[in-house]
This record gives sequence, C-alpha cells and structure tokens, in this order.
Amino acid sequence: MNTENIVQKIWELCHVLRGDGVGYQEYVSELTYLLFLKVAEENKTESLIPRGKRWRDLVEYKGDDLLDFYREMLTYLGAHAKHESVRKIYAFPTTVFSHSENLRAVIEGIAKLEWHSITFDGMGDIYEGLLAKNSQDARSGAGQYFTPRPLVDCMVR
Repeated sequence: MNTENIVQKIWELCHVLRGDGVGYQEYVSELTYLLFLKVAEENKTESLIPRGKRWRDLVEYKGDDLLDFYREMLTYLGAHAKHESVRKIYAFPTTVFSHSENLRAVIEGIAKLEWHSITFDGMGDIYEGLLAKNSQDARSGAGQYFTPRPLVDCMVR
C-alpha cells in the first residue's frame, strides 16, 4: 500500500467524523491521537505507553462504553504517562467523537492499514496529502490549515 492509498483511506475515515459534524481542524487532532498509538505498536515503541492504554487495548475493547474508555485513556496519557513526550502529545486532550460506534469504525479503519511499510518521511507525505485533500474540500474552509501545536513542535524538533 503506497502513501497515496493510505491518504485516501484516512480521508475516508474523516468522513465518519464529518458525519458527527466535526470539522477538519478537529479531526486532525483526533486522528493524531489514534495514529500515534497505532504507529507505536507498528514501530515497537509501545513501551513508552502504559499498559492498558495502548492501541491493542482500544482494538480489543468489548464494552458498550468504548467512548468513555477512550476519554479516560486520553486523560490518563496526558496526565500520568511516564514518558514526557507521550504526556505532551496527549496534554489537555479532548475527543470530538460523540458515539462509540463512530469511534469503533475509525479504529477498525486504522487497524486495517499497513503502517509498517511507511517510512518516517512517508508520514510527512501522508500529512501533506491530508492537507491537500482538505484544500479541495469546499466545505472545510479551503486553504486554511490549522496544524495542532503538539504536532508542529514535534515536526520542528
């Protein structure tokens, strides 16, 4: 799966969020939270993330209250994760999901993607691809890009 295919698949996941009335600026942050967990699993860097708060925990969660579990997970990671970079990524987290079903659909969509083939530079290409898709979407305020501050800081470092 190449970068363009992954951009298209992620953009399709954004449609799930738009169904909840969520705009581009909000779902970039939301996807960043989820993608960080997934990529940590793929890259074998999950040791930075506390047990019980990892990607696999989201994927395998069976309760009806997935959204509550996810909110608690985000809050915990922002306040109590031992690794400083994890705390910074999840500092003052909020979720724009309003239904567990939509969260489950996005998690399942991300889980189907083959991230192991993406290089470090490829992640930047994916982000640029999402920006380009947004600029083509007249409903999103085309041409306006709002990159979340933690992502900007990480890119600069």
